[in-house]
Formats: sequence, structure tokens, C-alpha cells
Amino acid sequence: MDNSVLNPGGTLGIIGNSTNGVALVIAARNAGINVGVYGDNENTETMELADFRVVGALNDQQQLQNFAERCDVVTYESETIDASVVNFIASKTRVPQGADALEIMQDRSLERAFFSQLNLNVAPSATIVSLDDVYQSIGSIGYPSILKPIQKGLGQNRQLEIKTQTDIVKAADLLDWGTYLLESLIPFDKELSVIVAKNDNATEFFPIVENRYRNHELMATIAPAQIDQAVSDEILRITKQISDNLIYTGVFEVAFFLTQSGNLYVKRIVPAMHQAGYVFDRATNISMAEQHLRAIAGLPLTPVKQLLPVVAVYFTPAQVTGVKTQWQLKPNWYFNFYHRTMLQAEKAPIAGHVLVEADTVKEALDQIDDTALWRLNPVAPIEDNPDSDAN
Repeated sequence: MDNSVLNPGGTLGIIGNSTNGVALVIAARNAGINVGVYGDNENTETMELADFRVVGALNDQQQLQNFAERCDVVTYESETIDASVVNFIASKTRVPQGADALEIMQDRSLERAFFSQLNLNVAPSATIVSLDDVYQSIGSIGYPSILKPIQKGLGQNRQLEIKTQTDIVKAADLLDWGTYLLESLIPFDKELSVIVAKNDNATEFFPIVENRYRNHELMATIAPAQIDQAVSDEILRITKQISDNLIYTGVFEVAFFLTQSGNLYVKRIVPAMHQAGYVFDRATNISMAEQHLRAIAGLPLTPVKQLLPVVAVYFTPAQVTGVKTQWQLKPNWYFNFYHRTMLQAEKAPIAGHVLVEADTVKEALDQIDDTALWRLNPVAPIEDNPDSDAN
């Protein structure tokens, strides 16, 4: 028996407890694999579904070691976990995803260097260490622009949108925190992404999707994206180029901005499962979580096939009553209520998602619009450009 393969009866460890983790626990247990979960909050659905759980801080090396030693393979289900934690766990057990991609994508300067090495089209930017740097760089970067910390994951309150010269002085307090990146805000027409699954032997691409955000939260994912073939071909070419140069095993996302004139900009890479992939629970023959499990378990990847068009929409606690009404009416809608989110609704921006399956994307969108629960048009405004849900 191949010792590099995670077989039924083996143990998968999951770091993190978001809804990504829930789907991964279910996929693993369906495959006969035992699951352990590590996180700092035991009151989550991911923790409840696990065979065993270890509660601890991500800087608690003793607890991390205890957890790692009980697992045959460990995976992280979010790009927010620190790369140093992954490196520590990898010294105790197998972590197929590795930390290389995390180290690159969590640091905007390293991310820019990676994009530059591949000659990818990205928003103009400049490194900022002082207020003078902002004044000197704004001429080439232009208005509007966004000032973001070099280190990702610090939240929207550490970012500043600069619409006019009078906004620049507001950056003085932010710059006390360290080095920043000043980046042009791209006036995009659509935000698109590709979910990719990769192992040592193969790469599989899920259909290109369109993502719509509001207030930095993912509001809807449309599969497949309604774009020209030339745009689709170019997105897949760039995504393959990125995949070929990324040291990583598992599922990851590559996101793009498409302008009205047809220009493509690479927005970001998320080296982990991403919410946009939930749409594939119905849109394709294999889910994102199942494909990620196959990749990290050392199994052959499943060739991805598009089934029917599907639109995923996310609902807030305030929309739950209306969604429950649709539950009783719609035979082609598939509902996912986040259990712990429902119990702590006042603290959670998203309470669940619905997958709307139809013969065409337009038919699915029309059904959604008819309920008046979501306003999917127009596309999310430019202020959602900075990092959307990622940082």
C-alpha cells in the first residue's frame, strides 16, 4: 500500500473552522477518513462534526504538535493562517499544500514580485513607507487608489481609499504601522475567478465564474461566467501559467478584474479553498471540497465537467425569513443554512447560501431577482475593489 496516500481509516487534520472546513469534514468522512480539527473556538460546526478536536491558539506550539502527531495529513482551509504555523506543523506531519504559496500571497511585496516574474497584468502600484512617498507616487498611480498594508490579513480598517489629494493626509496615522502598498483602483466591469485543483501529476480547472461583492462580502457567484471565448481562453492561459509556477498541492483560486474595454488584470491568488467554489456543489460533477481532498490525499484528480448553470447567492440573518419562504416554493433551489451562524446571528454577516440551478444563467438570475431578496444588478460598486472578502 502506498504510504503517501491518505486511505480510508486514516486521519486528516484540518486547521481552521470556517464553512470551508465544514464541507471538507463532510467530504473526508464520506470517504471513510477520520477527521481532527484544530482551532481557537470549540463552538463551531466544523468542530462539532470532527471525530476529535483540539482547541488552542495558533501560536501554541505544544497544542499544535499534539494535534499534528495525531494526523496522517494536515490541511489548512483558509488563506489567513500564518505560514509559520504551517511550517511548524509540516515538521511534525505531512502538509501537502506547503507554506510557499502562503508566504508569497500573504505579503503584497512578494506577491507583486511573483506577478512581475510572470509578466502578469496587475493594477499599478508603489511601495510606501512615508507620507512623502504617497505624494510622489500618486501621479503615476492615479485617483482613485487604495493604500493597503504590505502584510495581508490586517483588515479593512488598516486600508485607506484615496479619491483626491486632500485624502492623502489621512494616511499619516496608518503609516505608523509599517510599510504599505499604494495601488490603483481598477474600474472593472466584472470580477472573475478560476478555482484550480493541483497535485504533482495533474491540474484541473473548474469553470470560470463571475463573483459579485457588496461591502466586501461575497454576494453571488455565477457559473459559468458570461464572457467571450477570447476572454475565457486568456484567463485559462494565465491561470495555467500561475499554476505551473506555484509550489502548491490542493485547491486554490485565481481572481481577475475585467474592464469594460476588455482588459484583464490579475487581482489575487488565494492558496486555499474559497467561497466562490461552493457553486460547484451543483454546477459540476465534483465539489471543490471533494477535489481538494483528492489532491491532498494523493489520489488522481477527477476531470471536471460542467453540469447545469448555477448561481450561488449568500444570505444574511436579516434575509432568513424570506429564504425560508423560498425553501417551501422552489424545487430547483438548494439551501445551506450555516448552523452556528444561525445560533449567533447577530455576530455573523452571512447565514448561509442558496444554489439556484436552471437551464440558463439568465433564468436563474431572473428567479433570484423575482424574489426581491437580492439586488444582483448593478454589479458591486468600485469601493469593493480593494480586496473584497480576502483581507
